[in-house]
Amino acid sequence: MKWMISNGTIVDGTNKPAYSGDLIINDDTIVEIGDLENKKETMDYVLDARGLIISPGFIDTHSHSDLEILSNQNIKPKIYQGITTEVLGQDGISMAPLPSKFIKDWRKNLSGLEGDSDEISWNYETVKDYFNAIKDKGLISNVCYLVPHGNIRMEAMGLSANKAEKEDIESMKIILRRELESGAIGLSSGLIYIPCAYGDTEELIELCKVVAEYNKIFVVHQRSEANEIIDSMKEIIRIGKESGVKIHFSHFKICGKNNWHKIDEIVSLIEEAEKDGVNISFDQYPYDAGSTMLSVIIPPWVHNGGTNKMLERIKSKDLRQKIISEIYEKNCNWDNFVEFAGVDGIYITSVKTDKSKAVIGKSLKELGEIRSQDPIEATLDLLIEEENAVGMIDYYGSEEHIIQFMKRPEQNFCTDGLLGGKPHPRVYGAFPRVLGRYVRELKALTLEEAIYKMTSKSAVTMGIKDRGCLDVGFKADIVIFDKDKIIDKGTFIEPEKFPEGISYVIVNGNIVVENENYSPGNYGVIIK
Repeated sequence: MKWMISNGTIVDGTNKPAYSGDLIINDDTIVEIGDLENKKETMDYVLDARGLIISPGFIDTHSHSDLEILSNQNIKPKIYQGITTEVLGQDGISMAPLPSKFIKDWRKNLSGLEGDSDEISWNYETVKDYFNAIKDKGLISNVCYLVPHGNIRMEAMGLSANKAEKEDIESMKIILRRELESGAIGLSSGLIYIPCAYGDTEELIELCKVVAEYNKIFVVHQRSEANEIIDSMKEIIRIGKESGVKIHFSHFKICGKNNWHKIDEIVSLIEEAEKDGVNISFDQYPYDAGSTMLSVIIPPWVHNGGTNKMLERIKSKDLRQKIISEIYEKNCNWDNFVEFAGVDGIYITSVKTDKSKAVIGKSLKELGEIRSQDPIEATLDLLIEEENAVGMIDYYGSEEHIIQFMKRPEQNFCTDGLLGGKPHPRVYGAFPRVLGRYVRELKALTLEEAIYKMTSKSAVTMGIKDRGCLDVGFKADIVIFDKDKIIDKGTFIEPEKFPEGISYVIVNGNIVVENENYSPGNYGVIIK
């Protein structure tokens, strides 16, 4: 089908000034852009975008739809906010590669981040297997995949906390090459998550040398976003220098008021590293609270050996008091969420069983009051009851810092959206929030800058070749919206609300959203 979008204001994703014009789409590709009024009569269909912005589809560079797309291809919270491409495989722990002998324990380890499901096969020994399962299910939008460090390490040496010896690293490099050649766009790690946290700097340097050979990217949740953030950043910069890999920091931020004064030093570290030739980028969601699995509040040593071992330790009368004491310590050398957010700043967002659903939306302080226990005692009991499948929101940040990082040339936007339970509002509204609050209301960015950071900046960073820009020959992933109305509507109390102001979302030339009407279908592709 050959059709036209006419009479709109085109913001093409390159940070060039907006201009009035028309686009012609043939099947999945943009074939003409300009003043095309004289060609209307030859079109199969004309969409009038008068008074609206025509933008490339938004690219979510930090997504957690990995499991959900296998049981439900219609990820409405993403598509309704204009996201047409998602980058999966984040934080070093995801669906593949997954050796069959580790499935049971891995499901528990992953459940607080990605959720769990008995509706899927869990037979994803390689990334190729995972891609085949996605293809069989069908996609509403596009996805690409980072091969996760934790999965690689698990296949090579199990869930042990042992230092990787030379032969272990060689095994990991073989697995990594296999998955990069299957189409993964890079390597991810989450250095607060098990088993990624067991990997030392030398292990990561060796793996990243392989990634650099393929000219792909290393996407990393660094070891600390709080007390040890300076040393943490120095580690990642060293990895970039010694391996030659492109570095991308996930959901970049500073956690805790006691660390906010470090922002100038953090910016200096980035700028000095770039002068030394390190390629650095980072993504960011536009909120001052984060979201992850609740078990991250537990000291790292407790996780040694995997989720079942962690659950055994928090059940132990001999160890429990030691664990609680460490969680309440100040000036920790690990990312202690209780220290920087407080028991009154961490809220439960998802659980596994119906019996615990009443605590969704409660803070850890409130959980303790409900159960007449110390808040951390109550939290450990909840993790045992739910077999680790508990999600959380934590309040950590400052809007001033959000804006300062937003303006950086290294930055692009993401959702980091966890889809289970009562989610973070970023799942439904991160990209419209940028355009409504930070462009229209606060004028922190121009419209052109914001769209650039949502589209072509993201595509170039992730190595996606033919998306993120409105240009001839590019794929027709397009969002059409009203710049005077677009805004997120979800809150932390009521997050599950679709945004306002988006009129059309188009994936590979197919109209998926038209105002509030949704047209399900198999429109997306796996980008390799």
